[in-house]
Amino acid sequence: MTTLTDLARNSAPRNVAADIGKLFGEALARKQDADLTALFDGFSTALGDGTGAISAAVIFNALSTLRANALDADMCAVVLHPKIAYDLKANMTNTFANANANDLANEALRSGFVGRLAGMNVFETSNIANTGTAGDYKGGAFHRDALAIAMMQDVKIETQRDASLRADEIVATSVYGVGEIHDSYGVELHYDSSIQ
Repeated sequence: MTTLTDLARNSAPRNVAADIGKLFGEALARKQDADLTALFDGFSTALGDGTGAISAAVIFNALSTLRANALDADMCAVVLHPKIAYDLKANMTNTFANANANDLANEALRSGFVGRLAGMNVFETSNIANTGTAGDYKGGAFHRDALAIAMMQDVKIETQRDASLRADEIVATSVYGVGEIHDSYGVELHYDSSIQ
């Protein structure tokens, strides 16, 4: 919720109410992502203990666990914090200076996007919370049916006039829930970043 005064609305060169709506929408989307990524901690199968850096071998290990549960790699993904993804990319490119780099390593060097590794798309998001220890983040490798989000009400923005304040209150809400559907369809990836 925020209060938009008449003075702010009338003196701004932009549509302040529309900008606030955009900010609210982005904030709610980040909150939903953070709630989903927090579920990685609930997977019973975990790789890493937060003391070492991630490597490409870890991603292949996670895939072997998912494939052992008869899951198709094309329906699986990896989500890592950017600080952890740095180590994965550095490992694949031999600390960004590999003269014999393969196509995937070259793509990581060119664009910073890991792409597909072990048949799974690898994504980065800053919406993964720190575990409380500097540089420790819990990512996940999972099948698309491992987690779910149920939307009862998408983003809804309402305004209410407060004449005595000469302002409008703008309130954004969303009603949703997240949950783990199939525990065996996911692998927690708990690693420490080599950079701070």
